[in-house]
Formats: sequence, structure tokens, C-alpha cells
Amino acid sequence: MLQKIQLKHGVNRDQTNYANEGGWFECDKIRFRSGQPQKIGGWLKYSVATIIGTCRQLFAWFALGGENVMAIGTNAKLYVEAGANLYDITPLQRTSTTLGAAAGPFTATSGSRTITVSYSTDTAYDPEVGNYVTFSGATSLGGAITATVLNQNYLIKTVDTIAKTYTITSLTAATAGDTANGGATVTAKYDIDVGNVLTAYGYGWGAGTWGRNGWGLGSVTPVQLFQRDWFFDNFDNDLVANIRNGAPYYWAFNGAFTTRAILLSAVVGATDVPAVVMQLLTSQGDKHLLAFGATEYGSAVFNPLLIRWSDQDDPANWTPLPTNSAGFIKVSRGSRIVRALPTRQEILVFTDATLNSLQFLGTTDVFGIQELSDNISIASPRACIAVNNMVFWMGNEKFFVYAGSVSTLPCTLTGHVFENLNYDQIDQVICGANEQWNEVWWFYPTGSSTYNNAYVIYDHLDRIWYYGTIERTAWNDSPLRQYPQSVNNTMFTGTISTTGTTTTLNVTEIISGVIAVGDVISGTGVTANTIIVALGTGTGGVGTYILDTAQAVLTPTIISTNGYLYNQEVGVDDDVYPMESYISSSDFDIGDGEQFTLIKRIIPDVSFDGSDTLANPNPTVTFTMRPRNFPGSSYGTSPAKNVITTNVTNYTDQVFMRARARQMAMEISSTDLGVQWQLGAPRIDGRPDGKR
Repeated sequence: MLQKIQLKHGVNRDQTNYANEGGWFECDKIRFRSGQPQKIGGWLKYSVATIIGTCRQLFAWFALGGENVMAIGTNAKLYVEAGANLYDITPLQRTSTTLGAAAGPFTATSGSRTITVSYSTDTAYDPEVGNYVTFSGATSLGGAITATVLNQNYLIKTVDTIAKTYTITSLTAATAGDTANGGATVTAKYDIDVGNVLTAYGYGWGAGTWGRNGWGLGSVTPVQLFQRDWFFDNFDNDLVANIRNGAPYYWAFNGAFTTRAILLSAVVGATDVPAVVMQLLTSQGDKHLLAFGATEYGSAVFNPLLIRWSDQDDPANWTPLPTNSAGFIKVSRGSRIVRALPTRQEILVFTDATLNSLQFLGTTDVFGIQELSDNISIASPRACIAVNNMVFWMGNEKFFVYAGSVSTLPCTLTGHVFENLNYDQIDQVICGANEQWNEVWWFYPTGSSTYNNAYVIYDHLDRIWYYGTIERTAWNDSPLRQYPQSVNNTMFTGTISTTGTTTTLNVTEIISGVIAVGDVISGTGVTANTIIVALGTGTGGVGTYILDTAQAVLTPTIISTNGYLYNQEVGVDDDVYPMESYISSSDFDIGDGEQFTLIKRIIPDVSFDGSDTLANPNPTVTFTMRPRNFPGSSYGTSPAKNVITTNVTNYTDQVFMRARARQMAMEISSTDLGVQWQLGAPRIDGRPDGKR
């Protein structure tokens, strides 16, 4: 008797295995197509250039000359990407042409990669450790430290404010000939301060105002230090950007990409630009630049519920006058604006407790606002997305949808997501669309993880859910780009030393990405701002690497502060590594489940269309069948209840097996390079075998 295995599409973890009879229960890196599970698409590095810092935002737009560009914001840098090339447009806090002695500011020691920089004549400024500086105009030191080596962007490793010197690390070791000092025409351009990688909370000493409650006492008010989040939009040809609860910036498009972003208040003719904003956004239909959460007009006080906007067609004029349309309005309820999201007919304004609609009125009031819903939550500023005239977002305990009114989005994975979410790092939650597959993705950190290591997907066409594990810090699916794009930092498992002190890093497993010389690494116990300066036996993957700082550390997971921009839905692999995927069913009845069935064979039905046959001429999946008699019983190891595992290829027509059970569960998995698979409708062949 042949029985077709037909299971409900979507994954359900909010019911028990048995209550979810005939459905799917566990999965990783799969999606559903025409009701059947298949492996998701792979990803490849789009740019070989590394992105410095942890990326939190991507934004693509077309310049008027047809240039397809993307803004990339990290905790350390602001980039524009064009043609897979990265251009540093990070705003500067200082440019100095007076550094050290007339002979130049640099001093190198033969055999060392450390270069000391003197800023003794720049007495008005002290650089900070962890910030970045770019040199130009330097000449060779006479040996291996050439002008090309010096005239680059460097991480400031140490600062001596007494001697007025700081150190940088060159990837080239100095030689005996490096006795010069770089010349008298050196210019140093200092980036704005690096921001936080993670959000931190505290009551501890130093968290609030120094001395506020007596020496050595913590703050009585919790202090929240946000991770650095960027917000981007275009104003015609140009980029407007801001750091969350920070300064607004403006980058006038430059096709040569040779200029840096500047403060919006520094634009010629700027008036009353808010010094601090939560988010900048362009109202594209009427060309007003809006600030959601801003310093009040004529004041330095930041109001987290204030919305201000510039004059029409003038992003730098924020002075409200009878002769222009600049103005402001306040959100009535909530304690702070969390996110503003443009939709087709309105701008949705999320506070920490309400959802509001901001609309252009075209009257003397210019904009009007009304509350749409209260008693809602939003997990993070980047936890929402507008798709198909609907808005989806993750709250603190459930998912929501707005389609003219707000409602709870039914989810079969609510417990799985929110019971595992690391609420200490909820700011890291990001949301993105994958329009090709009608999907909304949320990436979030689980357990004690300090980075996004899991995802959950909602298919808004079929109204089903599935989930898995991927590390991503930013995502953008723009119609201006061929593929969805994402960013993630390189992560790996390794040790620096188990005994003693060494500069050798031993990498034993790659979690994601590729290791490169110049990467700055971090991890439990790793010395801050440690740089990989040379290859050992490793060439990007497992192996050894040379560090600039000797240390003794044993740490399970190490993260590079550098990352890569990826094209998603390209190929079938995790860049250069195999992508492992699987899906497991809940129990399903064999026959009607009333009596035992003796199973003798399974007829698989798997398509391998889309596999990379050059990388893998014989793509294979593993079928695992788990017979069971009762919900509370184990799958067992006796001959009648063996767990059957077998490999299935294009040429597998049937698999003989022997099992006796009332129910059975099924799993399909793949672990090899080049494999793409979709499950069809497999069948099992068995006969009734009594009730006992």
C-alpha cells in the first residue's frame, strides 16, 4: 500500500509535535515554493573591499546622472558604494596641517610595524584611541615605509597626551632605511568619533553625570548608550544622513567620490538646523526634509517627540517664517519617537507606545498628525518594513501588521522567536524584504549572543512562517539593485594562546565571512583594537594569522570589526563555503494511525534543479525517517523502530527499509557545496500489521 506524504506548508513551533500532526516543525535555510520546502538561495561577496565597522544601514538611490549608488553606515565609517567600489565619505571632526617637527611627524623603528605620530604643534586637539585618521602629503621614510604606505586611513592605537604623540599600525614592517619623518607637508584628517557597536544600559559608576550622587555611587536613573545607527535618504541628487540621536549630515553628490559628508548646519545658507535628530527623512512628494525627534527651534534642548521640517526644496533652511513652509509639530503620546517610515500615502511615526500618521496637508499648517493605535510596541528602529501597501513590524512580544488599521500578525513561531530573543540587544533587530519570494525577514540575536545570529521569515502571500540561522547586521532589497544585499562582519572560532603570550592567532572554524589582513578583531579578553597584520598558514579561512599585539587569550568566538557587502539569492552556497539546510516534520500518521504499519520502502521525490553541477556533479540530500508509536515515546533503536538515514540523489528511485510504527517523522537535509533541492511528494510503502 503506497501512502503519499503530504504535509502542511509553513513551520509551526507553537504547538507540540503531535498537535502539529502533518506539518513541519523545525528548519534552517529553507523556504516554501508552491507549498513544498526547498533550500533558500545562496550569497556571494559583491565587493572584495572590506567595510570597516559594524554596518547598521544600507540605502540605494539613483543620482541624476544615472549613477547607481548606495550609502553604507557603520559604527566607524560612512561609505558610498558605486560599481562595487567603496568610497569613504565619513564626516571629519578636524583637519590638521600642523603636526610635528618640520622634518615630519612620523617615527618608525626597524623591524616594527608600529609608527609613532607626533602632533606636538597641534596643541588645540587630542586624538582618541579607536578613532580613524587619514594622512596625505607624506613622503617616504626612506625604506619600506613609502609614501603609499603612509598616505592611507589608519586606526589610532594609542595616544600619549603628555608627549603629544599617538601610534598607528602599518601592515608593512619598517626597515633600517626608515629614518626620515615624512616631510613638512603632511595633512591629517580625523574622522568623527567612532560609535558604540552594542547598546549598553547602566546604573553604574560613570554611567550618569560624574559626582551626581556622591563619589563612587551609581546613577539612580538608567542610562542607555545606543549602538550607532545611521538613517539615510536622498534629497534629489544628494544624500542626507544622521546618526540616531546625533548630528545631521549632508553629502552633495560628487561623481568622483572625493568629498566627505559635512554637517547640515555647515551647508551654505543653513539656518536653525537642529543640532541633534533621531531620524532624517525626505517627504519626497512635497520636498520637505523632516527631523523626527529634534532639538527645539531656538533651543539646544532635545525633544524626543518633536517633528521639525525645513522649508520646501531647501533642506538647510529650518527657520519658520510666514514666507516659507518650515515648521514643527509634536507627537502627543509616548516618550520618544522610535522610527518614521514612509508609505504610499503617509509617513508612519512609531513611538515606544503609539503609531501615528503624518500627512502633508498643503495648508499653512503644512503637516498634520493623527494617532492610529496605542498600546503597541516596536522592537527596534529597524524592525519595520513597508511591503505591498502593508507595514509589518516586530514588537517586543509579538508581530504587527498595518493595512489601514493595526492588528496582531498571527505567527506560528511566536514562542520560538520571543522566548529565545536576547532582549539586552533588541536594538540589533533588523527587518528587510525579499520581494522575489514575497518574504519579510527579521534578523535578531538569541540567547546571550551579542550579534544577530537568527532569522524568522513571513511569506505574506501564502501567510506562512519559517526560520533559521544567519548572521546579518544590515539588509536592503531595492528595485535599483539586481539582488537583495546584506552586510555581515567576519566571525570565526579560534584561540590566540592557551599558555603564555603570542602574536599568533589560530583559527579553527569560520562562522561567516573571510579573514583578511588589516581586520580589527574583538572577543572576550582580546586586547582592544588588535589588528591582523600578516598571514600565517591561513589565507582567509582556517589556519594561523599574525597579530600586531602579543596577548594570551582563549576565546570561543572572535569577531572582526570589518565586514563585507553580499548579494543574496545568488548561487546555492554560503559564499565560498557549503550552506547547510534542513527541514524536519512533526509526526504524521501512517495509514489512519489506529494500527501498526510495517514499512518496507520509501519512494523519494526530490528535484535538484538549480544545483551547481560544476562544484558538485552528483548533488545529494539526506533522508531521515523516524518511526514512533506514541507522542511521549522515543524514536528508539530496536530493529522495528530504527531511525533510517539514507542518501538520495537524482538517480535514487526507491529506498528499502524496515520499520514498524503508528507514526513517522521525516527530515531532509543537505551539507555539501553546490546543492539545491526541492522536496516533492514522497511515498511510503507498507502494510497493516495489527494493533499491538
